[in-house]
Parts: sequence; C-alpha cells; structure tokens
Amino acid sequence: MKRITVLFLLISTAGIHFAYGWGDKGHSIIAAIADRHLTPKARKSLQSVLTHPLVYYASWMDNIRKNPLYSETASWHYANVDEGESYETMPKNPDGDVYTQTVMIIERLKERNLDDSLRTLYTKFLIHMVGDMHCPMHTGRLTDLGGNRFSVKWFGSPTNLHTVWDEKLLESAHRWSYTEWSENIDVADEKERVAIVAGIPQAWMNQCVDICKKIYLNAEENSDYSYEYIHENIEIVETQLLRAGYRLAALLNEIYQ
Repeated sequence: MKRITVLFLLISTAGIHFAYGWGDKGHSIIAAIADRHLTPKARKSLQSVLTHPLVYYASWMDNIRKNPLYSETASWHYANVDEGESYETMPKNPDGDVYTQTVMIIERLKERNLDDSLRTLYTKFLIHMVGDMHCPMHTGRLTDLGGNRFSVKWFGSPTNLHTVWDEKLLESAHRWSYTEWSENIDVADEKERVAIVAGIPQAWMNQCVDICKKIYLNAEENSDYSYEYIHENIEIVETQLLRAGYRLAALLNEIYQ
C-alpha cells in the first residue's frame, strides 16, 4: 500500500497533466447518478463514512491536487496509453495510475478493519477516480500529455483535445445543471444497467482506451470544432458519464453491503 505523505514528490514534466477530468459538472453528474442507484443499506452505511452526499465530494480530489499532503496522488487521475500500445503493454507510472490505484482502493475498502479515517479518505477518492477512469482523454497518449498538447480550436478559440473532451463538449451540448443532466440521461432500464455494471474495472478501463483511440483516429491538429463535432460525439460523453455513475453505485453497493 502507498502511504499519503507530506513529502513533495518529484514528478517529471512528461507526467504532468494540465486539465482535470470531466470538469466539476461532469463529476457531479456521475456522483448524482450513482447516488440515485445506491441500495438503502449502502446509503445508510455511507452516512457513517461521509458527512455529505456523494456529489459534495465529486471534485474534491481535483481541488486538493496542489496540496502537499496529497502530492502522491497526482498521477492517480489518468493512465496514458500511446499509439500502438495497450494499457497492458504500456510502461506503468511508478507512482500509480487511475486504474491501479482504483483497484487498490476498492480492495482496501473491502477490509473490515480499515481505519475509519482511511475509509473516509478512500471513499472520497473512489467517487472521483471512477469518473476519471471513464473520461476518454484520461487514457490519452503520453507523447502529447493526454491530448493537452494536441492543439485544436473550439468555435474558433484555441484549446486542446483534452479540454474539448473534459469540458467543452459537455458544456456546449446542453445548458443544463448537473441535476438536469443526471435526470435526462439516467434512462436505462434494469437490464441495461445490469449489463453496464457487469465485468471488472480492467474491462471498463480498456473500454475507455478503445474510445480514446477512436478519438485520436478522427482528430486532426489545429482543426476548428463546433456544432458538427458536438453532434457526432455527445452520445459518447453521455454514455461514459452513465457508465461511470452506474459502476460507481455498483462498487459502493458491494463495498457497503
């Protein structure tokens, strides 16, 4: 297990990401969907672990990124996969990535004798990291820092591919609050939800890697994206948000059964 320390870690420039996953609204949508699908028992158990609803902690892990107490978690938001590589063949970040650390946290949370303070901390991490694990560009190439150095324009304004997928698509498709988003896309029936939460986190991770590869395949540097790009890709964003919400709920229901 990795301990959270007060020491600053030396992080190479190649490993630094400059945009956060989904933005506040995306993470809030995921947490809100998950909250809608908690079992009564899990909800009651979580009330003794967290002092607020899930949405309250949705972006907490982004907000503490610069705090030296949590410097060890800087690389826990993403897992780079270069062109021609898979997650399995890609050299791993020695400080951990969104997949390895999510699996570690799930395993620790299943321990009955886990310290209460760690249980609270890891639950807050899990709420955020399941979201990041479903954010396509968080499995982007190391060579361009997950799309942060892949320059494009959005309605004529300079930005990058990472930001387009973290925030621009979501904010431009609908002027909805996170509650309106969760209510409008959480429409799968029970059979569909069961299919979505089936499998293991490694399969969910590879699903995201496949989506990211297609994004790169259809992207061209310095392109000016607007309405057509929204029309072509917003369904992918909605699907990943929904998958993350259902899967987060399933994990919490299992952990706090």
